[in-house]
Amino acid sequence: MYPSAFEYYRPSSVSEAVQLLSQNPDAKLLAGGHSLVPAMKLRLSSPAALIDITRIPELSGIRDAGDRVVIGATTTYDEVMRSELVQRTLPILPEAIDVIGDLQVRNLGTIGGSLAHADPAADLPAVMLALGAELKAVGPSGERAIPADQFFVDLFTTALEPNEVLTEIAIPKPSGRTGMAYEKFANPASGYAVVGAAAVVTLGDDGRVAAARVAVTGAGPYAVRRTETEQALIGQEPTTEVIKQASQRASEGMTFNSDVFASEEYRAHLTRVFVGRAIAKAAQRARG
Repeated sequence: MYPSAFEYYRPSSVSEAVQLLSQNPDAKLLAGGHSLVPAMKLRLSSPAALIDITRIPELSGIRDAGDRVVIGATTTYDEVMRSELVQRTLPILPEAIDVIGDLQVRNLGTIGGSLAHADPAADLPAVMLALGAELKAVGPSGERAIPADQFFVDLFTTALEPNEVLTEIAIPKPSGRTGMAYEKFANPASGYAVVGAAAVVTLGDDGRVAAARVAVTGAGPYAVRRTETEQALIGQEPTTEVIKQASQRASEGMTFNSDVFASEEYRAHLTRVFVGRAIAKAAQRARG
């Protein structure tokens, strides 16, 4: 099928993109296009204009900012996956990207596009929550930083304003004995997460959990942290029994999706199982 007619713009700067968004309320930003273009072809989305931000230099690239790694919003999955800096400091990102789509998707799909689209079954939202990332947005009133904890608010809905552009993602570098892991139960047809779990675990000198961040995607309408599980880990030695008890709390208070691939009850079960697997792997990596 063919999309409905639309205007096409290719701004050369973020400020120009923001101006175009303000002038075209029904416009959509085009980055990798792997979610937007199929929706347009199916007439599920019919924007009056597309604003192509892929040629804005300041939106792409990965840099070392001291205590953080900063990734431009239009940086592709493949670029992140191949980055030595990312592999060395944030290995959960290449691990998660390796199970996203296929080579074509990873070569063209962008980090910012995935996060701004906020698909409930996308992998990276949970990873960014577990890493404690901060997302920078620029709009008519200037720029602002949005913690990942506040960014994902509902089904395909983020804290971004309609006339804001997501420009970069800043991720704190882990300190001390920190391990991280991403585990998912993938849809066999699409590869999307039926349930995905991300865990970042830091151990103290005594071998007990000093800090933990755990997040889940695919299970509900948007990615969420599992603070009950985190609290059950902190101060404990991450033994098999401790991890099992903590992961049992991962489904508490959640709203679960239900579809042909998994019922609410099955997703709740998968959440507990895959959170446990992610924590166990992260803790093992933290031990070295």
